Amino acid sequence: MQDFGGYGTYGGYPPPPPEPPRRPSLWRYVAVAVAAGALGAGSVLAIGHTGSSTPVASQLPSTSNSAPALPQQTQPAQGGGSEPAGGGQAGTGQGGTGLSAAEQAIYNKVSPGLVIIRTSLNYQSMAAAGTGMVLNANGLVLTNNHVIENATSISATVLATGKTYTAKVLGYDETGDVAAIQLQGASGLRTVPLGNSGVVKSGDSVLAMGNAEGQSEIVPAAGTITAVNQTITAQDPDVATETLHAMLKTDAAIVSGDSGGALANSAGQVIGMNTAGNNDSNSYQATGFAIPINTALSIVNQITTDQASSIVRIGYPPFVGIFIATGTSSNPQTQAQQQNEQNGGTSGFGGAGIGQQSCYTNDADMPVPTSIAAASTGTLIIGTICQSPAASAGMTGGDVITAVNGQSVGAPTQLTGILAKFKPGDVVSVSWENVSGRTTTSSIKLTAGPPK
Repeated sequence: MQDFGGYGTYGGYPPPPPEPPRRPSLWRYVAVAVAAGALGAGSVLAIGHTGSSTPVASQLPSTSNSAPALPQQTQPAQGGGSEPAGGGQAGTGQGGTGLSAAEQAIYNKVSPGLVIIRTSLNYQSMAAAGTGMVLNANGLVLTNNHVIENATSISATVLATGKTYTAKVLGYDETGDVAAIQLQGASGLRTVPLGNSGVVKSGDSVLAMGNAEGQSEIVPAAGTITAVNQTITAQDPDVATETLHAMLKTDAAIVSGDSGGALANSAGQVIGMNTAGNNDSNSYQATGFAIPINTALSIVNQITTDQASSIVRIGYPPFVGIFIATGTSSNPQTQAQQQNEQNGGTSGFGGAGIGQQSCYTNDADMPVPTSIAAASTGTLIIGTICQSPAASAGMTGGDVITAVNGQSVGAPTQLTGILAKFKPGDVVSVSWENVSGRTTTSSIKLTAGPPK
């Protein structure tokens, strides 16, 4: 389970100290996440089971992919333009207060094509917010994968009209941190003007725009490109790191909530998607990173033309409704121990240490089971989601999944990898051992779950 959010990515901006190190290795994703309850430290794994109970995943939209083709990119102005954008100070409020006339013109050109994205992460008892860019009039929207990751529902508000739409996931590239969503019933929307990131160079003036700090308004931040083709490692506290390549580096103040927003050049054309910011709150130098728009659009094109691959998923992943540990061991007892250590030595995900329940609606205060099946190899189930296919099949916390379609299962990462090869609608055979030593094998029909 991953949370790429958090307020307070940046502090204030007093007079700058000596130049910081040129290439810090650790950066933070800049979506906003707000906990509605305690956040667990495990992973949510998704598969669905046919049963009499309504599957939890039935709340998700259809996985049908019918997005129109992408618009044509325009040729941007070469270089940074004659109006320098300054050193990364953010404008304040909707409408671009504090911007120069040239920057205001860029804001006016790009911001009508931006949307405020809000997501519910019900299984993590959280909500999150970010930004998206409209790519066609019918509501094809580009955003970061970490903005919609683990979302059980997604909505997007077009500030230019004030209208809010529900959205479905068309597809995503987890490793490239790119996602495409479709606003349901949208038409006649303003789109962002697209540039060519292939000609961007250091010194070019830029304007970053996004839902800064989750304020539900598009806030601009002026700056320059300080480097191109950068490799960074991005994370947020307590989650796995992820390496992103060929990034654009800028001194525009990209902050929490800006994820999925626009980085525009001096001609008012989008050349990047805001993705990560400086992880050091004591740093006085604003530093942000954006995925080049050419890279992002290439992935969106794969999604909208149904070109699935080992890294590009079309639609929603399969869903079972179980929480699993994040350890790398194939031994369930070790997985439990590692999970407890990750939880800070407490017995519960949320630290409350309450007793084990038969099922959970989210991971708040969910304890690591004290009674575990005796299987020496397999993936430990920390808990199941109430009314989910797994719960309907009889799985519960402490059970150990030992095989899928006859293939032996070890570490949680192995189970995740096996299931990732399937899609909603597929039927798989799952075997698990319970705490009493009984082994059960059941045919499970995969349904749609939250994006990873």
